[in-house]
Amino acid sequence: MAQPVVLVVDDSPTVRKIVQLTLQRENIQVYTAGDGLTALTAVADSQPDLILLDIMLPHMDGYSICHLIRNNQEYRDLPIIMLSGKDGIFDKMRGKLAGSTEYMTKPFDSTELVQTVRRYLDTPNAYARAARRESQRNMRFQRRVYQQ
Repeated sequence: MAQPVVLVVDDSPTVRKIVQLTLQRENIQVYTAGDGLTALTAVADSQPDLILLDIMLPHMDGYSICHLIRNNQEYRDLPIIMLSGKDGIFDKMRGKLAGSTEYMTKPFDSTELVQTVRRYLDTPNAYARAARRESQRNMRFQRRVYQQ
């Protein structure tokens, strides 16, 4: 079975590393991005099964990134969990309006993070997405082998 992929988008290298190490212990492949523009490229390159998305980012905020991802047919159903130090009702509603699947407040417990991520990765949609990604990678690999 293909390893699930999570994209972690946060401007803090410390948060990115903590989340990355936490999820890798759960046999989850993790890609990271530190700003909004890099995040959009990483979505296309890594084809994640889930995105953990900070709100306050350089170049483009998390709300805008979430909205852009939701407007792309290919990623419309991709789970996006907003991460924020803000825990107000307005911030949570704004996340929902942008298209987030869930909202987690920082700091979060690593157990809570893993449980939340697993809830979205252990679904038929996530398994199908991972299988498609694996199939596409195999086809690209085979093309390169035959071209040599």
